[in-house]
Amino acid sequence: MFQLFIDNLKTNLQKPLPGEEAQFEMAHVKREKLADLFGEYKNYRASAVLILLYPNEQNQTSVLLIERMAYNGHHSGQIAFPGGKVEPGDIDLQATALREFFEETGSDAIPTVIGKLTPVYIPVSKFMVQPFVSYVEEKPNFTASAYEVNELIEWEIDHLLNPDIIKEKTLEPTPGLKLKTPYFDVQGKVLWGATAMMLNELKKIISP
Repeated sequence: MFQLFIDNLKTNLQKPLPGEEAQFEMAHVKREKLADLFGEYKNYRASAVLILLYPNEQNQTSVLLIERMAYNGHHSGQIAFPGGKVEPGDIDLQATALREFFEETGSDAIPTVIGKLTPVYIPVSKFMVQPFVSYVEEKPNFTASAYEVNELIEWEIDHLLNPDIIKEKTLEPTPGLKLKTPYFDVQGKVLWGATAMMLNELKKIISP
């Protein structure tokens, strides 16, 4: 069943992507407002993330998420995909995504990249994030980075198709800034922002 899921996903990733319309269903700001505020997203910092799919011990298709460490920064403690900014030694964005994935998860398996989603702009940190979709045939052994990752989260992909996990709340990501936003309830944790936008596009791609 896992391989059939991956084969279908490969096919769907070759079709026109759902794009920003799907992403902004999970955004705290309207697409039109974002465009007005930031224009063509000039002077952004290039970055990439890796969406890893694999069968868990119960042979259920799962996606790997990380909970970032708390730190003095914009994305402190957030649920995200492994990833980060481009470094001088990276030959391309896919190399960035894979390098960051290994640094943060310590995976002993090499993912196969099968496609990418629509890039997402993050205004608060000025990152333009390119998501890559990948898989491994067996669950890897992970050793989370003690410096960057508080917890690795294995999340069964079937949960993504359950409309009840989409909720809404007011967050205060920085003191004095309150945002009312939709989010995915992931094992009781709040997954919102750019990662939620990417996940919603993936949801549209894999939905029947």
